[in-house]
Amino acid sequence: MANEDTGALCALRALCASVFCRFLREKRIASVRVDARTHYPARTAETMTATEWWQRGPVDGVPAMLQPVAHMLLQIRESVRDIVAPLTEAEWNARPANVASAGFHVRHITGVIDRLFTYARGEALSEAQFVALRAEGDPVVLQDVPGIIDALDARIEAALAELRTIDPATLGEYRGIGRAQLPSTVIGCLVHAAEHGMRHVGQLSVTVKVAGSELRPADK
Repeated sequence: MANEDTGALCALRALCASVFCRFLREKRIASVRVDARTHYPARTAETMTATEWWQRGPVDGVPAMLQPVAHMLLQIRESVRDIVAPLTEAEWNARPANVASAGFHVRHITGVIDRLFTYARGEALSEAQFVALRAEGDPVVLQDVPGIIDALDARIEAALAELRTIDPATLGEYRGIGRAQLPSTVIGCLVHAAEHGMRHVGQLSVTVKVAGSELRPADK
């Protein structure tokens, strides 16, 4: 009886795989150009707007082990730009229920990436980095916004460039975090930089929606 059940399960799996593959061929692959060298779907305007970065294929030059980090960094940049594009000065500074403001979240994302990549290199934070850390919650005026966005863009571009230079053999090396030298690794620092940034993208999104509902009641 057990053998019969196992055989039936295998047959079902094979059927599902066959149906799924046929679906891909008929519904998706026919409409998406494929790069024959990599076998990844080529990026088009349609796929770029309809997908997230982890669904757009590998980032050029980044080691396979670090592709998820690169994808998260690129998603952070894209998502932040979309979320903050319509914000007024009041919305940049709003703190519904006393949560952190949108301005804090965007600056903090930039700072987190900068600090964690510094730790990944085995370096200590500079005084300039501590000054930036203390300023993350400062009020935002509209004249500040281009500089805030440019700083995030530049930090992500620098992080991507750095990922391309990292030897995967070093990812497990010890790295001490902060004055207490809390234990981590190269890959631990890099992954936390990206996932911590994504966490704040989520908080940014919620804060902006709540603040908008309070400050723009006529838009409901």
